Amino acid sequence: MNHLATSNPQALTDSGIAIEAVNLSLTLGGKKLLDEFSLQIKSGQLTALLGPNGAGKSTLLKVLCGEVEAEGEVNVFATPRQNWPTSELAKRLGVLPQHSSLSFAFTAQEVVELGALPLQLPNAQTQKIAQEKMAMLGVTELAPRLYPSMSGGEKQRVHFARVLTQLSHAGEQCILMLDEPTSALDLAHQHNALIVAKQMAAAGAAVIIVIHDLNLAAQYADRLVIINHGKIQADGTPEQALTADTIQSVYGWPVCITHHPIEGYPVVLPATA
Repeated sequence: MNHLATSNPQALTDSGIAIEAVNLSLTLGGKKLLDEFSLQIKSGQLTALLGPNGAGKSTLLKVLCGEVEAEGEVNVFATPRQNWPTSELAKRLGVLPQHSSLSFAFTAQEVVELGALPLQLPNAQTQKIAQEKMAMLGVTELAPRLYPSMSGGEKQRVHFARVLTQLSHAGEQCILMLDEPTSALDLAHQHNALIVAKQMAAAGAAVIIVIHDLNLAAQYADRLVIINHGKIQADGTPEQALTADTIQSVYGWPVCITHHPIEGYPVVLPATA
């Protein structure tokens, strides 16, 4: 039986839970990457996943989207992920990976338009949506450039526009996963990318970001989930999650917590070791 077909669409949105991990466990190479890990991600929020290298953040995203299999359950809008037809899930769940293996000599415009493949739209409509998303990420001028000739940061922004194109018809059932979306970006483009992510959440999407910069996470995320050794070490608002004790325990480095003089969000400063 296809449980998706028999689900009540209203019930899917009433709960507010877009994606849920239940008792996920995964061991690779003798290392426990996820240890009976459970998490609920709500629509309309930007959730940042934080933690040291190897903590399990990117692995969690890969399990949630189905790229990697693990013990446990993943539910997408109250339906087991495996019960979603691939074509339907692709319209609602978009993932920006850390790296792309794309090597064909497509133009930037063509790469962004690839995002519309699950939508099966007329060419003119695809081009219009792609141009809108490219403008949001500030890559309009890259449209005729060949993808292999672009810098790492330019490629990252082009792929972000591609994922936004993919989700352009998702409506309320929208999940956006971003794995280190600012890693190759300069200061201005880092903030613009996170503003776009924040706008997606404000429009109703469940946005999940893996990010290393604690201060960027504090500035833009509604919720911080700090992970280490495959387990959640802290979960709450930036003010609740970013404590000096938690950060030193997880990252092994002493810090001082102050606050932004205008916006008031917590700011993490390294202390003397």
